[in-house]
Amino acid sequence: MTSLDKAIVAHYDFGGERFELFVDPDLALLYRTGQKKDLINLLVVEEVFKDARKGERHTEQVLKKAFQTTDVMKIAEIILQKGEVPLTTEQKKKLLEEKRKKIVAILARECVDPRTGAPHPPQRIDKAIDEARVHVDPFKSAEAQIDDVLKALRPLLPLKFEKVRIAIRIPAEHAQKAYGALKEFHLTQEEWQTNGSLIAVVEMPAGMQGDFYNRINKLTSGAVETKILK
Repeated sequence: MTSLDKAIVAHYDFGGERFELFVDPDLALLYRTGQKKDLINLLVVEEVFKDARKGERHTEQVLKKAFQTTDVMKIAEIILQKGEVPLTTEQKKKLLEEKRKKIVAILARECVDPRTGAPHPPQRIDKAIDEARVHVDPFKSAEAQIDDVLKALRPLLPLKFEKVRIAIRIPAEHAQKAYGALKEFHLTQEEWQTNGSLIAVVEMPAGMQGDFYNRINKLTSGAVETKILK
């Protein structure tokens, strides 16, 4: 458990009162992001405060009225789930970098430039996020932020979500080995020929085409036929 001088103060405002907790910054972050499921060692002091820094505690009557319980651990769950948990500077920087990378990866994989039909390089998307001054929420999932990020980026960078369907013919000598890779994509059709070759159709975000072609060509030593279906 962390020491009191390294603890952060989580708070929840409800019913005209503020409820504060001294918590371990790293464990609190793990809990808020769903990586920690319990409160073991999370509370530095097992008390609910009116003003943690001044050491002012709430009365049992106030706690009972606000939370219908005086159990500190049950109250702590509510405060940590519904309230505010500040991040340290280091935590915020790391979390924002990770979330930003996920957002860039999604856009690079699933979007294309509608003018060319080709995906934007991740570096171009990352630069546009800087130029558009996009706000990234460290606690919100990358997927849940995509719509807002797209709105901010489109004036600077044309982006369109698009899927492609690709028909594939793989010779018998490579079919079994390549089949496992095809199943990692959205395999919509498959037909095994009497000679052991495979005809299939896969669907994927348009931005994944390059990776798909590289992989399937490597697995088949280039002996594969592909065609984009309209």
